[in-house]
Amino acid sequence: MQALNFLIGTVFDLYLMVVLLRVWLQLARADFYNPLSQFVVKATNPVVAPLRRIIPGVGGIDWASLLFAFVVAAAKWALLFQIRAGVTDWQGIPIIAALNVVKEAGTMVFWVLLLRAILSWVSQGRSPIEYVLHQLSEPLLAPIRRVVPVMGGLDLSVLVLFIALNFLNILISGWFPLIWPYL
Repeated sequence: MQALNFLIGTVFDLYLMVVLLRVWLQLARADFYNPLSQFVVKATNPVVAPLRRIIPGVGGIDWASLLFAFVVAAAKWALLFQIRAGVTDWQGIPIIAALNVVKEAGTMVFWVLLLRAILSWVSQGRSPIEYVLHQLSEPLLAPIRRVVPVMGGLDLSVLVLFIALNFLNILISGWFPLIWPYL
């Protein structure tokens, strides 16, 4: 049973990250023709394109994709509750799904920053993936660099953002101690 829970959680969380990455790519105005951007669009377009006809983007936010991310998280938890207990808690699913979307967004930011840091050591800046990771993370890192400048060729802005993400994770965990660790 644990193996099935793991598999369902992993598949849904990976797809949820792809959907949230679509929202983030649009917020950052990342290169649409980049291979990573094309993958994200092709993986989410069958559902998001029809939704966008009904739910327009407002304020630079793709609300259709955000709603789809919420639905993916809700479907994950409805399925997991059904498998674990044989009963689905329909009243609690919206709250758990919203928290799951928030936590997955934080996890995605972490992985994008980590990949960018690793690629900065190895790559020479010519990778299209590195370019889109730069476009995604630079709006988050630039304000930190204004406060904590590069010291001796060492950019500490990623470390500061990691600490901020961890702080937020612990803070939210204190607000939802029974749910947050299991999302």
